[in-house]
Amino acid sequence: MIIRDLSGMEEFFKAEQLQRDVWGADDTEDPADLMMVIQHEGGLVAGAFEGESLLGYVFGFPTREPHVQHSHRLAVHPDQRGKGLALSLKRYQRDWCLARGISLVRWTFDPLRHTNAHLNIGRLGAEVSTYHPDYYGVMKGINAGLPSDRLRADWHLASERATLCAAWEPGQPMTPAPASALQVPIPPDLDSLLAQDEQAALAARMRVRAELTRLFEQGQRIRGYDAAAACYLLWG
Repeated sequence: MIIRDLSGMEEFFKAEQLQRDVWGADDTEDPADLMMVIQHEGGLVAGAFEGESLLGYVFGFPTREPHVQHSHRLAVHPDQRGKGLALSLKRYQRDWCLARGISLVRWTFDPLRHTNAHLNIGRLGAEVSTYHPDYYGVMKGINAGLPSDRLRADWHLASERATLCAAWEPGQPMTPAPASALQVPIPPDLDSLLAQDEQAALAARMRVRAELTRLFEQGQRIRGYDAAAACYLLWG
């Protein structure tokens, strides 16, 4: 398996299909030609390949600030999950950006998705202090059924924590959070909760929205994530 920038329309069409495999057949947000053009204009579209097969990809584009990239998509084929591929793709993105003078990567993610929180906060060292209620409005596919709330991850690529995370290997201890860190738990499996009790999932959305919004207004930031407890850790 190798990770490299995509090349040629055939590979961009593979990325377009992969987003449908991950987010549902109704998801056609990023067509192949758009990704190709954005890459041509200075964006990142990189994939993990095994032979001719695209196992995952990451897609980011420039912003009005030259040192900032917006990371729009990270997709891993359902058959390839649990193998550390998402982490490898994000590390490729970090190296790619730093080589081009980009020091901050931003993206949004669902506050209730444990896997995303564990990767973004726990494994990459991103921080969060911005909450967007119902950011995209009504959504389809795997995002259907709840208000589309999103957290904005701020990944300062050269920060001490991001640098430590980049050097982390499985089995090594991570830097512990301070004992005074505040905790905001989330459901450990949002998809199962939605399937079993949509009202409980909605209640979790509203609770986490209220708690995080209040804490952000008080100057707290998400700086850690307890994967075992499915819990955000905040301190100032």
